[in-house]
Amino acid sequence: MASLWRAATTALTQTQSNQADYDGVEFWSNPERTGWLTKQGEYIKTWRRRWFVLKQGKLFWFKDSAVTRVSKPRGVIPVATCLTVKGAEDVLNKQFAFELSTRTDTMYFIADSEKEKEDWINSIGRSIVQHSRSVTDSEIVDYDSKK
Repeated sequence: MASLWRAATTALTQTQSNQADYDGVEFWSNPERTGWLTKQGEYIKTWRRRWFVLKQGKLFWFKDSAVTRVSKPRGVIPVATCLTVKGAEDVLNKQFAFELSTRTDTMYFIADSEKEKEDWINSIGRSIVQHSRSVTDSEIVDYDSKK
């Protein structure tokens, strides 16, 4: 889990230092999904409530919900690096928990309700599929076309 947080924090630091615009993602405008989630800190393993924004294949988090053009995300996860998103109540023994996994790390989140949890899982899952680099257009086989 540490390397996923490190990647998110490193990306954040690099972005803040050169004032890049998160690959052109205007996280403050018309996001695909927003809401409060509780997540565990990378170094100090306390649970903290953060405002999350999902837009164009990136999951940003902020200290508060007043997100504007000048807001600075506390972190960002490119969902293209994620493999799965699924419920995790049994793993954490916490209600409304879910996990987001890459090849090497797993991050845990807690939503405020079962509906919120399912909505986040569905939104992040859709984004993973849309932004996955595992299948390119040239690799898609059309079995219906006659040759």
